Amino acid sequence: MDLKEAMATNLRRERHAREMTQEELADRAGLSSRYLGSIERGAVSASVTVLGQLAKALRVNPCELIAQPQPRKSSRSSKGPTS
Repeated sequence: MDLKEAMATNLRRERHAREMTQEELADRAGLSSRYLGSIERGAVSASVTVLGQLAKALRVNPCELIAQPQPRKSSRSSKGPTS
């Protein structure tokens, strides 16, 4: 996964975790919602300045938005049947 895809995934995850719409986040970051949507789809690369604006609006470290996303843990137990 490249940085653009990682940022798209992390940005969407962080926004959803805060129950924010794209419009709300875009407004807080001083961006258009259309541009934010393009970033979340991985259609465009965000500049370092925009990365900083988004991180500030989400109250996260910018590094969290470009880190490789961790795979989701399965809700099912990985243990086999007990005897």
